[in-house]
Formats: sequence, C-alpha cells, structure tokens
Amino acid sequence: MATQSHPLARAALLVDGLSFHYPRQPALFANWSARIFCGLTLLRGGDGSGKTTLLRLLAGDLRAHAGVVRANGVRLQDAPGLYQQQVFWVDVRSTAFDQITPKDYFKSLTARFARFDSLVLPDLLECLSLVPHLDKSMHMLSTGTRRKVWLAAAFASGAAVTLLDEPFAALDQSAIAFVMELLDDAAVHPGRAFVLAHHEAPGQVPPNQTIDLGG
Repeated sequence: MATQSHPLARAALLVDGLSFHYPRQPALFANWSARIFCGLTLLRGGDGSGKTTLLRLLAGDLRAHAGVVRANGVRLQDAPGLYQQQVFWVDVRSTAFDQITPKDYFKSLTARFARFDSLVLPDLLECLSLVPHLDKSMHMLSTGTRRKVWLAAAFASGAAVTLLDEPFAALDQSAIAFVMELLDDAAVHPGRAFVLAHHEAPGQVPPNQTIDLGG
C-alpha cells in the first residue's frame, strides 16, 4: 500500500488491522491499516485488486475477519447502526431499491443522515438531469440514470464518510463534467471524507491522499 499525505488534518475514518478473504481464496487484506482524512482520497488499483471489496468492508456491508474500523469516532464493531449513519455507500449492483422511486429513496435518507442537505438536492437533481425520473420506479431507470441517483444521494447525504465506486461508469459527458466539479469541491471539504475507488486520478482533480492497492 502506498499512501500520499495531504494538508487536511482530521481523520474521519480509521482502519486498524483489517483482514479479509473470500472462501477458498488467498487473503485480499491482511492486517491492513489506514487513516482516511477529510477531503478526497483516491483508492487506486487494477481489476481484482479489491477496491470494491474494501469499500464494502469500510461501509459495514461486508464483515471483516479481523480488525477495527471507526468512522467519525464510531466503531463499526460496537454500534453498526450508528456507524452506518456516518457512512454513505450504495452497492451499484444492488436490487434492494428496485421497487421504490428516487423521490422516496431521497426521503429515506433524510431519516438516516442527520446532515442530509435538502437545499442542495434540487441543484444536484437538475444538473444530473434527474428531475423527469423522480417518480419512476428504480427498476425502470437505465444503469446511468440509477448511478446518477446514487451520486446525487452521496453528495447530498452530508455523511462524514462517502464511498464512491467507479462513479463515472455509464455516465454521459455532461454528468461526468458535473461530477468532476463536485469532486473538486470535495477535495477541499473540511468536514467530510470522500473515498473514490478508481484506476487513476479523476482528470484534473487532485486527491488529497492516494491509497494504492496495486493490481
């Protein structure tokens, strides 16, 4: 693991001694530790390097075999429900939300995240061209449109830690340009940590920290 430091001081996510492997597979992570600071962290690695698996472990969506994870001071192993109120994550492959509308999905997030920003949400919806789709069931939306819903939710959530897995996949060029602007702002955010899993740095947006998984 290679890590570059950055100027923002507060660590929003602490990982100590994380270990995980899939059944009958070699260890993806063995006694892995990291400090994720406010601003933008690039989680870099090739296919099969474990980027998505690590995000799922950090989200509490997948259980590690060993290790301690804390987000915004809350320890996952002690209070998983409270922990998940500190961390925004959506598995883009999930079908759990297929039967609800984006409008209802956003409403559900206001109960989960104390700092959900309902004022910024309309601008996100407009710039991501989501307004015509708010009352459609998720299963009716294209892959790209569903990803836009997850992205709007991520940036509006106000979560202390926001985990983004390959956010540019299936997006049109206009949406990619807008997400780049959001990431540019995220890089200097003093109170939120954004972890971006991608194979390289996103365009001209400089991450504050890079964690290299290799591969």
